[in-house]
Amino acid sequence: MAATRSPAPDKNAAPPLPEPLAVPVADSHTHLDMQSGTVDEALAKAASVGVTTVVQVGCDLAGSRWAAETAEQYENVHAAVALHPNEAPRVVHGDPDGWSRQDARQAGGMAALDAALEQIAALAALPQVRGVGETGLDYFRTGEEGVEAQTYSFRRHIEIAKRYDKALVIHDRDAHDDVLRVLAEEGAPRTVVFHCYSGDAAMAKVCADAGYHMSFAGNVTFKNAQPLRDALAVAPAELLLVETDAPFLTPAPYRGRPNAPYLIPLTLRAMAQVKGVDEDTLAAAVAANTARVFGY
Repeated sequence: MAATRSPAPDKNAAPPLPEPLAVPVADSHTHLDMQSGTVDEALAKAASVGVTTVVQVGCDLAGSRWAAETAEQYENVHAAVALHPNEAPRVVHGDPDGWSRQDARQAGGMAALDAALEQIAALAALPQVRGVGETGLDYFRTGEEGVEAQTYSFRRHIEIAKRYDKALVIHDRDAHDDVLRVLAEEGAPRTVVFHCYSGDAAMAKVCADAGYHMSFAGNVTFKNAQPLRDALAVAPAELLLVETDAPFLTPAPYRGRPNAPYLIPLTLRAMAQVKGVDEDTLAAAVAANTARVFGY
């Protein structure tokens, strides 16, 4: 009798629920507006495995407004608002050829960027908005022509975070040295988070010396991510956060499938293994860190 082969898993299927955490934690960075299902469903599913709080992060004006509105409606949702580093050059230069893989956009110049930043500042003043981000620099997609707009936007976001004493949530892709330089030049806010930390162990030590928090996502579980694990190994426990960046960066063994806050336990357990501590100890640390960073 011929052996039957199990069907390949559906790449679009949600991964199964992980074993619940005994100590509740927060997803410090997620995009519920980019995920399937309702907010209520996402929060209930997350809570069922011990992920009881989420920080909903905006990447443009519409997303930032949605984050603020959602955080106002849900006690365990907190908002961060910003123009993503790749959004700033789209506002200034437009997007006629679709390089950003988003909708086409007419160029608005620096005046349009200033107007958008003023709206971000107004949102940042709201009490349910706990962070300014994700902002920073991203040299992977935008190219040299976007650096000026990105850097200007990043500097303005730093000022907004300091004005309202909100955590600065940084997106840093292929731009480590410049991100650190701009932070030093502007004077960093009281609280800084490197979201989806992507530096090496040497940079982790620089961040630790400056008191910057490092938030690790599902990519720390990837086979090719030893530099991230090396960075995690030297990062102080009191500066660690955990995040999904959902729907992106789904942790192993479900890489490539949709991510969501309920999958935080997979990343946290991998982090605990790297740190050589039990998961309850790490969960207690990151839960306290996240509450302190975002002031809830």
